[in-house]
Order: sequence, then C-alpha cells, then structure tokens
Amino acid sequence: MSEIRKFTAKLKDVTHGENLTVVEPLNMYGCTLGEDCFVGPFVEIQNDVVIGDRTRIQSHTFVCELVTIGADCFIGHGVMFINDLFEFGRPNKDPKYWRKTNIGNNVSIGSNATILPVDICDNVVVGAGAVVTKNITEPGFYVGNPAVLLRKIEPGLEPA
Repeated sequence: MSEIRKFTAKLKDVTHGENLTVVEPLNMYGCTLGEDCFVGPFVEIQNDVVIGDRTRIQSHTFVCELVTIGADCFIGHGVMFINDLFEFGRPNKDPKYWRKTNIGNNVSIGSNATILPVDICDNVVVGAGAVVTKNITEPGFYVGNPAVLLRKIEPGLEPA
C-alpha cells in the first residue's frame, strides 16, 4: 500500500521585523522578512529568502530559495521566481546547480511575471507577464518576453 504524505506547513522558522502581515493559507519557512512587510494568500516563500522592509508580496506568488528582494518593493499576483535553469534537461535536485536572484530596492514586478536567476537594480518596473532572462542594470520600465527596456525612469520622479 502506498504512503500518503501530508504537509501542513504555514510558518516555520521565519525571522521577521515588526508589523509583518500575512494572509493564510500560505507557506513560509526558513526565510527572513523585514519590518512592515505584507504577504498575501497562497504564497510560498522558501528557505534562505531575504525580503527587505516595507515590501508587499501579493497572492499566488512563489519565491524560491536563493532569492533576495530589497526594501520598498511590490511583487504582484502570481509572480514566479526560478532558481533552476534545467541545464540538464530536467529539474535538478542538487542545490549546487541552482542560481541566485537579487532584486534591488524600489522594484515593482507586475502580475504573472517570471524572474529567472538575475540581478535587478534599484528603481525598476517589470511589466505584467514579462519574463526577465538577463540582468537589469538600468532603472526603467521593462516589458515582454524576454523583457526589454521600454523607457527609462526619469531621475527625481517619485510618488507623492
């Protein structure tokens, strides 16, 4: 007879600053979140993820191991972070083949975007549905598959 394994993890070994808001159901384990963060329902945040202060993560988002997200970021609904590039034609269970993703400060990522292992600088907007396959080193708006610069963000433009 086969075995049925149930996993009911919600919050396990989570380190966080003050005023963390989470909406269940969700899975968060082995991660670190800053102050005043928000995590919506149906989100998974895995081991060794670090999330900066005042960052919001909307529903149905998956943040895999080896991801760092800066402060004052907005991660839209259904955003997928990827750490395994399937270099051997299939998923690799060995973490030594996984790659890191670093998201700067003041970055907004639109709903259903896919973020491969890349570095994204500060002050970037990634459009909904975009697929980021290469490092983003210049502030601006990025859209498409693969994501390309649509336009630069003008210095000094900040929300009221």
